[in-house]
Amino acid sequence: MLLSEKTFKEAIASKMVEPDQLTTFCEQIRKEGKTIVTLNGSFDLLHPGHLEMIYQASLQGDVLLMLLNTDASIRGYKSPQRPINPLEVRLQHIAALEMVDYVSWFNELDPIKILGMIKPDVHCNGSEYGENCIEAPVVKENGGRIHIIQLIGGYSSTNLIKKIQSLCD
Repeated sequence: MLLSEKTFKEAIASKMVEPDQLTTFCEQIRKEGKTIVTLNGSFDLLHPGHLEMIYQASLQGDVLLMLLNTDASIRGYKSPQRPINPLEVRLQHIAALEMVDYVSWFNELDPIKILGMIKPDVHCNGSEYGENCIEAPVVKENGGRIHIIQLIGGYSSTNLIKKIQSLCD
């Protein structure tokens, strides 16, 4: 079936990987001789900074696997009022991007457990977290490396929310 013959829902579903299938999924990718790159976050309100980060991550290996925090996870580390978009919508947004190969999700406050399952060859992170980010030990002990992506200034979901709120005042 050509991509153009798929419905949007089918195209998106083909990029989703259930968390309990990640170990087997990643083993298969490695058997194909491909490298796995991961990038995690909430990606609540997509903006140019997110898109640049995702693009830069996609250049670091063969397969980009995005990992999204669940709604409960985001509420745990950001705010009870977040996320704006529920997980299902955020998964659709990320899966719709051509530069993203696959997407999954995790419920913990940090991605350490899921990265231990995936064992990425490269894990990407924004420059605000640096080389010594919380993900570094699990990535490095499994033979991977951390790749830091410089952020584009002026963009954040928090700033977008503030701008929207100011329009309502």
